Amino acid sequence: MSHPHDSLSLPSNWVRRYAPFIPKNGLVLDLACGSGRHTTFLAQLGYQVMAVDQDINTISQNHLPTVTARAMNLEGEDWPLDGERFSGIVVTNYLYRPYLDRLPEMLEGGGVLIYETFAQGNAQFGKPSNPNFLLKPGELLAFALNQGLKVLAYEDIYEEVPKPAMVQRICTVKGEQKGRIPLQFHG
Repeated sequence: MSHPHDSLSLPSNWVRRYAPFIPKNGLVLDLACGSGRHTTFLAQLGYQVMAVDQDINTISQNHLPTVTARAMNLEGEDWPLDGERFSGIVVTNYLYRPYLDRLPEMLEGGGVLIYETFAQGNAQFGKPSNPNFLLKPGELLAFALNQGLKVLAYEDIYEEVPKPAMVQRICTVKGEQKGRIPLQFHG
């Protein structure tokens, strides 16, 4: 019998669907990587990954040869990733608006941003419930368009799996896409 938290240790279906679209020749950032579920998944797909979070103990124990784990304060006075460039950026279950505009700057041409986090209305299902950590209706879409990113896919929905939540998710590309969007997803 599976444990209810097992699904939280698996990569999200959104990331699983769009990660193969990230160009293979660069470095992928897993921002606020947590325990590393997406870091591990990306490494298994053959990507070089930089996993960043305040606490990297869990991900550091995995000893994946294509992963560099870096402990960073992502909410400090200075943005710790200034000057870094990535072919892909993955962010899930994390929102810190003061540095959100930095993400497109860090993408190389053809780079893919995959972002998925909680949205307003989530308080009725539990945490997060603080409006500072919940996206406003259409916020990710407006952000992407204002930054000049090409939107490949977007959702602003209620979902029941892995737990009831209000979620927004987006997949964008900076400039021209390098390849095709996967037509079918087998999750």
